[in-house]
Amino acid sequence: MSQEKLDFLERSREFWNPGKTQDWQDMGVDLVIDRREAYYLYDMDGRRLIDAHLNGGTYNLGHRHPELVEVLKAGTDRFDMGNHHFPALARTALAEALAACAPGPDFKYTAYGSGGGEAIDIALKTARHAMQKKKIVSIVKAYHGHTGLALKTGDDRFSKLFLSEDTSGEFIQVPFNDLTAMEDALRKRDVAAVIMETIPATYGFPMPHEGYLPAVKKLCERYDALYIADEVQTGLMRCGEMWACMRYGVVPDIMVTGKGISGGMYPIACVLISEKCGGWLKKDGFGHISTMGGAELGCIVAMKTLEIVQRPEVRSMVNFIADFLRAGLDRIMAEYSDFFIGIRQHGVVMGLEFNHPQGAKPVMKHLYQNGVWAIFSTLDPRVLQFKPGLLLTQTDAEDLLRRVEIAIDLARTEIMGGRRVIN
Repeated sequence: MSQEKLDFLERSREFWNPGKTQDWQDMGVDLVIDRREAYYLYDMDGRRLIDAHLNGGTYNLGHRHPELVEVLKAGTDRFDMGNHHFPALARTALAEALAACAPGPDFKYTAYGSGGGEAIDIALKTARHAMQKKKIVSIVKAYHGHTGLALKTGDDRFSKLFLSEDTSGEFIQVPFNDLTAMEDALRKRDVAAVIMETIPATYGFPMPHEGYLPAVKKLCERYDALYIADEVQTGLMRCGEMWACMRYGVVPDIMVTGKGISGGMYPIACVLISEKCGGWLKKDGFGHISTMGGAELGCIVAMKTLEIVQRPEVRSMVNFIADFLRAGLDRIMAEYSDFFIGIRQHGVVMGLEFNHPQGAKPVMKHLYQNGVWAIFSTLDPRVLQFKPGLLLTQTDAEDLLRRVEIAIDLARTEIMGGRRVIN
């Protein structure tokens, strides 16, 4: 590590975030991102990494996609953030574009936030107003962001830190894939909404059982609750369809998109609201105010992002890359079957499961040392979040697989030692 980087990391500890800066050092990751392009990150010391994390899908199209850079630069000739109080050309145009590609015909409105957590808060407030009930059901080990209401729907690791855990009984959590527990939570008819990531990312991408999500939607309908789909990490073609809920045959009442909708270029998140849920927008349009939500430059970038991901060749590329990587990962798993024990996958949403309670952490470290950036699942560190981009080339995919195999071999030796067992 260069002296320049050492000095910088010390400044980061002193002035930015001492805990996070040190935690990464302790895990063997000294990354300070400098230059970035396509699916590559470059450390300030010049070392190149293939980005297989994408900041949760923020960089689905790669870093600094040329078309997004161009549209953002052109947008600054006329626009800035705009004024959130007033009708705006770009904001309305993006809302129209989202309605056109929504998972169902009844999505009439879009409300805006500056990030996913804020958008989740808007979705929850919208549900409470529409149903005139307060209770919210989410999934055990859920993650929906760190803002006020969103924090209460997630794991208490984050809420307890700020004394924000729910003490009112208004926020209920049930296990994923457990329909009995879900029905028990809903049967009193006092729940405003169920909120679910279509595939829970921070929990390590456990896959919904066959029929689970449609059954949850039917329970919501039976017990007068709304269904909110959190598509912040799983939407925008990552599952080979515009929205992951569409792959599972679910039309939500409210849907949240973030991260990737920004193209990684300008912060924006969106809440798609069906006609039956949008009453507050008519009753008091000032009910939610967000100075930077729906910034006009962000809307311009988001419209181009929507256009790109809906191109037929992108859908084809997602399916090809998903199949290509799966074949390579299956081969690697067969070689290291006593350590690498599972692949959770839908499209390019992937979680790699290891036979150790902290197994993904050394895999992450060795990937980093071998030129790949991917991150362990915070709420299940047995699982590595593996998020290749929508436009990854076959050449890059082959390179990625080579590096993954080396890292898994080294991580397995570090944890288990000895010779591997080959079935």
